[in-house]
Amino acid sequence: MRLTSLIAAGVGLVFAAGQATAGELHFYNWGNYTDPKVLEKFTAETGIDITLDGYDSNDMMLAKVKAGGSGYDLAVPSGFMVKIMTDEGLIQKAGVNQMANFKNVEDQWVDVYFDPGREYSVPWQWGSTGISLNTKYYDGPKSDSWALVFDPPEELKNRINMVSEMSDVIAAGLFYLGLPQCNGNKADLKKLNDMLQSAKEDWRTIDYGIVEKMTSEDVYASHNWNGASMRARRVIPEIKYIYPKEGLNAWMDNVVLLSDAKNVDEAKVFMNFLMAPENAGMISSFAGYANAIKGSAEFMNPDMAEAPEIVGYEGAGKPEFIPPCTQEVQAMYTKIWNNLLK
Repeated sequence: MRLTSLIAAGVGLVFAAGQATAGELHFYNWGNYTDPKVLEKFTAETGIDITLDGYDSNDMMLAKVKAGGSGYDLAVPSGFMVKIMTDEGLIQKAGVNQMANFKNVEDQWVDVYFDPGREYSVPWQWGSTGISLNTKYYDGPKSDSWALVFDPPEELKNRINMVSEMSDVIAAGLFYLGLPQCNGNKADLKKLNDMLQSAKEDWRTIDYGIVEKMTSEDVYASHNWNGASMRARRVIPEIKYIYPKEGLNAWMDNVVLLSDAKNVDEAKVFMNFLMAPENAGMISSFAGYANAIKGSAEFMNPDMAEAPEIVGYEGAGKPEFIPPCTQEVQAMYTKIWNNLLK
């Protein structure tokens, strides 16, 4: 049976439980973000084999896709990057809102700014980017502020990590300085650049492997994503997730079908599969983030319902979604970022 027979016209993707279909799929996702058991479950149910490769930033993924010939069918950009990739013709419509399991997407995540009505993207996970702090080593007056990483106390100097995602670092710096996001003011950007260059002297690393760095206590504090912070806390209970009082950014990662995908039908079956509550719940339990699928909570680790990394921002800085900046502003941010990495 051809895989395309699984696509019901005008209805979306459907397949019978246990119905196996031969095929393959190449999936490009953030590293340490995909539960292997979810992929095994998908292959067992459909007969489609998945090859998984990882990246550590939206920019790394974008460069790979733009170069062409990546061989990947699906990628997982954050919301602002979905918009950029759509505008550049790098992803194609997948008819997500016509798939059988689309009914499970929570209403608030349907008309998102980067994909109104969800023609292109399936929600994967969402969260915020704040700070992980090992309170065994410091729990002082700067513990509610971005000052922990940008003007750190002596106890944390040379024991700080920053994420390797440009947009998150730039956003954090602008929040700390009280400057607007998507800011093209040259005087403001000079302040940002100077502050980051000065702060860098107290950092140990700019690295993606934050769970490992925090749990090995190679670093005592890290700019971090909330789910990764929760995974570290499960190992070291003294690790606390900080919602800086100056504000912090929120994000949603989404699965998209690349324009040059070779295994389009298989990709659409997988996209539909991800919107089933039990599968979304498995992904959240592994990665440590919230998802956008109704009914998934019953398939998640019970501790997630009250995890401070997910529901703990009352009275603190509230995560803010930041839309994509103009190309001109993005180019200035890239220059600051490249200087920071030297």
